[in-house]
Amino acid sequence: QVQLLESGGGSVQAGGSLRLSCAVSGFTYVHYYMGWFRQAPGKEREGVASIGSGGRTTYADSVKGRFTISKDNAKNTLYLEMNSLKAEDTGMYYCAADDLRVKLRGSLDRSEYNHWGQGTQVTVSS
Repeated sequence: QVQLLESGGGSVQAGGSLRLSCAVSGFTYVHYYMGWFRQAPGKEREGVASIGSGGRTTYADSVKGRFTISKDNAKNTLYLEMNSLKAEDTGMYYCAADDLRVKLRGSLDRSEYNHWGQGTQVTVSS
């Protein structure tokens, strides 16, 4: 059974940094891609960053140059390093993974993921 467990969320002032982690377990298929999504109150869940099985990455325009997605295959952990945080980065952040498709850069489309974590809250105060 696939499980994704996020951690690292919290409250920070604008301009600050946070690092989110997502511990992955239960995958038997190695060619999966992963992503981070966020959802603010009253808004749809949006893709923030993704990483393909080979390590190629994709970012939403709103976070380019500020966020970095990475993964440690030995630790089965996905990370999202977030710098220069803004109030508009506030939301619930979700880790997602997919083992049905092959995408070299992952995907920012939430419909292309079949496994989700429970989320971790990020609050940025201005």
